[in-house]
Amino acid sequence: MQPEPAPRPLRIAVAGKGGVGKTTLTALLAYHFLARGRGVLAIDADPSPCLGPALGFTADELAEAVPLSAMEGVLDERSGGRTGVFRMNPTVADLPERLTVSRGALRLLLLGSVEHGGGGCFCPASSVLRELVRHLMLKEGEVVLLDLYAGVEHLGRATADSVDTMLVVAGPNPRSIATAHQVRRMAQEVGIERLLLVGNGITGNEDAAYLMDRAEDFEIAGMIRASVEALPAERAGRTLYSVDRRAATDVAEIALAVERSATR
Repeated sequence: MQPEPAPRPLRIAVAGKGGVGKTTLTALLAYHFLARGRGVLAIDADPSPCLGPALGFTADELAEAVPLSAMEGVLDERSGGRTGVFRMNPTVADLPERLTVSRGALRLLLLGSVEHGGGGCFCPASSVLRELVRHLMLKEGEVVLLDLYAGVEHLGRATADSVDTMLVVAGPNPRSIATAHQVRRMAQEVGIERLLLVGNGITGNEDAAYLMDRAEDFEIAGMIRASVEALPAERAGRTLYSVDRRAATDVAEIALAVERSATR
């Protein structure tokens, strides 16, 4: 009997309107894949980073992380930032090992945050991040999860144009659904072909029907039910995946849709 082939590496971006649950989904996916023996590189590309706590990293662990945006010398060298002319293809092969904080098979990389008003442009960091995602050499079965910042600006910079699949998160409300359709349109314009909609904060059949009715031809990967465990888990520094079996079940369905999408 032939052994089953190793799962293919995946690059997954998570996008959507602010507050819809992109980080929640990214963290759930991370622990879903880790539970199946796969290595995960989680990248927090939001200038207001919160993926680390959602993954269960402590404040002390996160203090050891060196955000990409804080490495001015690297950004200047790789992107040409100080010259005012950004290099479109900076060298990035050595960066994951230098910048990530790890816990077992889980690695976390931070783009960084804007610390002060008028703190400047994220273009050099975004340029380097784009090439990092594009040129990462992944091991068998390894998964890259890119938690994008809210809205559509990242698509203007083509930060995520080399991912295998983009998951667009929306709640059962008109504004987040409208943003999801805008994200989809712009993602298609930069060449991202595999786009899946994920519903979040679903309280029942009425919410699910509302989202499905307005998805139009946007393929739905699955829906994550609203969780009463989310806030207590966050306050206790625990992951939602570890305390809410329903959330773990919901994200398993979404991960399966991503795997199927990636093989089309």
